[in-house]
Amino acid sequence: MITFQSVLPRNMIENSMFEEEPDIVDLAKDSTSFPVVYEPRSSRLLVRGLGENDMDEEEEDCESSARLLGMSFMNRSSAQRSSSSPYTRQTQPRSCSRPSARTMVVCVFFLVIVASMTMVLYFLPGCTFTKSGCRSPNKTTPLVPVYPISSNGELFPWAQLRLPRSIQPLSYNLTLNPDLDNMTFTGRTVIKMLVVHNTKRIVLHSANLNISKATFKASDLTVLEYKPRQQIAVKFSEELKVGQYCVLTLDYSATLSHTYDGFYNSSHIDKDGIKRVLAATQFEPLSARKAFPCFDEPAFKATFLIKISRKPDYMTLSNMPKAKTTELSNGLMLDEFEKTNVNMSTYLVAFIVANFTPLSKNVSDTLVSVYSVPEKKEHTSYALDTATKLLEFYNNFFEMNYPLRKLDLVAVPDFLAGAMENWGLITFRETTLLVGKQSSPLEKQVVASVIAHEIAHQWFGNQVTMSWWNDLWLNEGFATYMQYMSLQTVLPKLDIGNLFLAVRFRALDRDALNSSHAVSTEVNTPEQVEEMFDSVSYEKGASILLMLNASLTGDQQFRKGIIQYLKQFRGLNTDTNDLWNSLTQLSTQPQNVSEMMSSWTSQKGFPLVTVSRKGDQVTLTQEHFLLTSDNATYTSRWLVGYSCDLCFHSQKQVPESVKWLKLNYKNTGFYIVHYGDGGWDALKEALSNNVSVLTQEDRASLIHNIFALSRLGRVSFHHVLNLLDYMSKETETSPVTEALLQLNNIYQLLDKRQEHSVVGRMKDYILHRFGSLMEKQTWQEEESVSKQELRSALLETACSLNKENCTQQAKVMFKKYVESGGTFRIPGDLQQVVFNVAAQSNEDWSNLLNMFVNVTYDAEKRKMLLGLASTQDPLILKEGLKGDIVQTQELPLVISTVCKGFAGYLFAWDFIQENWDQLIEKFHVGSFAMQTIIKSATSHFSTQTHLIQVQAFFSSLKDRGSQMRSVQEALETIRLNQRWMDNNLSTLQKWL
Repeated sequence: MITFQSVLPRNMIENSMFEEEPDIVDLAKDSTSFPVVYEPRSSRLLVRGLGENDMDEEEEDCESSARLLGMSFMNRSSAQRSSSSPYTRQTQPRSCSRPSARTMVVCVFFLVIVASMTMVLYFLPGCTFTKSGCRSPNKTTPLVPVYPISSNGELFPWAQLRLPRSIQPLSYNLTLNPDLDNMTFTGRTVIKMLVVHNTKRIVLHSANLNISKATFKASDLTVLEYKPRQQIAVKFSEELKVGQYCVLTLDYSATLSHTYDGFYNSSHIDKDGIKRVLAATQFEPLSARKAFPCFDEPAFKATFLIKISRKPDYMTLSNMPKAKTTELSNGLMLDEFEKTNVNMSTYLVAFIVANFTPLSKNVSDTLVSVYSVPEKKEHTSYALDTATKLLEFYNNFFEMNYPLRKLDLVAVPDFLAGAMENWGLITFRETTLLVGKQSSPLEKQVVASVIAHEIAHQWFGNQVTMSWWNDLWLNEGFATYMQYMSLQTVLPKLDIGNLFLAVRFRALDRDALNSSHAVSTEVNTPEQVEEMFDSVSYEKGASILLMLNASLTGDQQFRKGIIQYLKQFRGLNTDTNDLWNSLTQLSTQPQNVSEMMSSWTSQKGFPLVTVSRKGDQVTLTQEHFLLTSDNATYTSRWLVGYSCDLCFHSQKQVPESVKWLKLNYKNTGFYIVHYGDGGWDALKEALSNNVSVLTQEDRASLIHNIFALSRLGRVSFHHVLNLLDYMSKETETSPVTEALLQLNNIYQLLDKRQEHSVVGRMKDYILHRFGSLMEKQTWQEEESVSKQELRSALLETACSLNKENCTQQAKVMFKKYVESGGTFRIPGDLQQVVFNVAAQSNEDWSNLLNMFVNVTYDAEKRKMLLGLASTQDPLILKEGLKGDIVQTQELPLVISTVCKGFAGYLFAWDFIQENWDQLIEKFHVGSFAMQTIIKSATSHFSTQTHLIQVQAFFSSLKDRGSQMRSVQEALETIRLNQRWMDNNLSTLQKWL
């Protein structure tokens, strides 16, 4: 890979087939704001461009041929040539002389090689070797791309993933004509543009669209397409000049996508059992180009005016309110929406053709509506109430009102993502928006969290947008942070703090791997863009914002800083430094916020802080917490704010009478602390004497940290078990759920290794350690979210370990549920426990399947699906879960659940290998769904045999997924599991 940025000379000569010299300057200007990367493939040749002192044609052709053969016998100055050189040009007599036999042989040999090379170059697919690509004597000149071949055989006038910056779109006028009977659509896109740099080309995006006509200045144009990069281009014989306004019109047709991106078809079964079809959009991050030709990058913002035709019995939705409806001559209706009053990135455009019903309410001059299929309208009131409260909160918190006149939240029956923040038209899964009237507070917590996240995006992401996907965290990290922060104020009864703490722990686990990446990292391929949607961008991004807020002193400095950031860059695109600079301007810290926070965003990982005590001296040191140290040479250092009770590489005076220390109060810092053997013993003794000596967040963080240190090899598993001795006195949710999660993970590793004696001991240990807490749990309705979380975790563990009184109670409850035809109420937080137990019986599995087919409430239906997938009967797993009853959107979740059990984890791995091509067609390489599938299928492998098998499979994929970061994570996790087993298996029996 060859990268260049500002070194591109402005007088570089491009391939003369495309542009004159002024537009070559254009290429340099196009590349000033971001690195331009060329990725050589086997079918592509990269050669150097000429500098200022160009050779004459004869000398150039000769030298380039020689260099291709690995020969450098040409010199620019004859004065430098030795007279004895066999290649010195001599004055020849005018009469011809007969060449020697040796000379003839050499010349023939030379010509054969040249001819061979010419043939090779001629037959190289997708590239052209031209004069402008020969090597210049100035070896400091950069590489220029060789243009690829478009689908019609012509050279395509662009060779980069990112579009040129010669053209800035100003507005789109879109007309879409979906045909839901034939699952096709036609469209017309009219783009008004401004010429930013002189150019003879317009390059934009289009994927799977059949362009039937292109018009520019009343003239028809030929559209070139380069499918590998989903780009199209039009060329002009005369330059478009800087400052010129122009309009490009493109007519096209396409098939509605059968995957979950672009303009795709969906369906649902109504209350009468009739299948209803609809069409919806899902554009993040590279899918708007699949619905209409466009400049599909975040920085190309424009306004949009959208028109959609439909049958009279359908309705349409888009980002803006509907302006008017016109009846067409063919009996269809044409809905026209208001032109957007904001500039939008293409990934935020959305439209839907369906038959939905709204529930609406006005708040702060905005009409808020929640849409669903008609039979589920009764499940929309909670979402509407939550959305209106959150909209008012954000308007006040950001001191900047939501800019549109309406905000729709739409439950789409078949939707892969949890939700998508399209401006003014947020789309959701039904399970993340609809709430039944008898839903549990825990179910409401899930829905409220997703709504809070997506409405926060209307500011972070929509109004201020990252310039490129490498800074995705500016969108997702902020929205994640705001979802937890806002709900703590708006809906405090949801007790969202426990959930935020748990996701911070999981972010630490992910970021401890060598396969992790920096929060802000280079992105050069579509697959890498997809892979940015992970826990680092979301949860780590939110975690470091929490840490920054905790470290800033003064009156709401963090809030004031982000308000300034939003106002300063409203309607614009930013990068990470813009945020830090805004916060620095309002900070009273002695340390620059940008300097401090760059250490957290520009490098992967986080620090391990080690506490050492000697007398009254406490020394704190840091190092990179990295579970896999093979071939790692990191010297990373992280900075934290001075207001934290922690200063790395420092010494503090602590009286010797202080028996223990606990750093990182409530785990607001994104790091792990090691206290040394004596420090851990002191903390264990303190907790044994008085659990309340630490907050529940601090107790949970101790549990998480010591398990992580055990995995690193810094503490023995014996120390882990010693700390957990105090758990018999624990009653709070976070410490218990974290301990159960860690222990259950080890139990599953042992179980899948079939280490039966140790598995039995681990089971006894868990039931003994948490048995009294399990016995105290009731099976009645519980209002407290925190207590619901606690008992669902305890009872799911108890029943999965076949604790008899737990499984018997669940069976009794399921029997009542079946006999009542589903009217008997199982508390929402206990439904998963009950359905999991029912699925272990063949008869009850069938009963559960029948209930699943007929139930209408989505959250309950999903829990039934998870129960069905938890069966330990391999035959049922193979034959029972057919695609005709399970929505494809749920497949990653089903695979994840199947992999948890011994009966299913090898079955799932075989399924993935056999169906890989179908999976990546449906979910795409690098997508979050594929990340989930890969992680689920491999996370409990711990043997060399499985490591070799997984390596071999993914290596065979090549460009079908072998380079995914999630693949590297899977291999690293297997090695870590193997290492843990090698280090601990032989001694677990005596410890348990």
